[in-house]
Amino acid sequence: QVQLVESGGGLVHSGGSLRLSCVSSARTSGSYTVGWFRRAPGKEREFVAAIRWPFTITLYADSVRGRFTISRDNAKNTVYLQMNSLKPEDTAVYYCAARNGGLTTSSYDIWGQGTQVTVSS
Repeated sequence: QVQLVESGGGLVHSGGSLRLSCVSSARTSGSYTVGWFRRAPGKEREFVAAIRWPFTITLYADSVRGRFTISRDNAKNTVYLQMNSLKPEDTAVYYCAARNGGLTTSSYDIWGQGTQVTVSS
């Protein structure tokens, strides 16, 4: 079973930046998608961004498009989420997830444990 481990969360001021990392415990063959999601206190989990391997096609939520960038490093089995111009409403626990197949905002099978991002005003 592939495991995903997130890191890079923390406390940042509004307008600041953070880079989250999602490391996979094993290299997966074929076409698959890695996504980032977040859950803010008292809210439902929401889709943030996704990237399809090996084509590097990406998908973003409207709320983060232009501020966040998802990317991958094949050699390190790692997907990154670069978050710029952070806002207090970006405060949440961020999770990475993986699924076989194409880009989608739901139906992910494997989840990491999450990393906390807090943006102060």
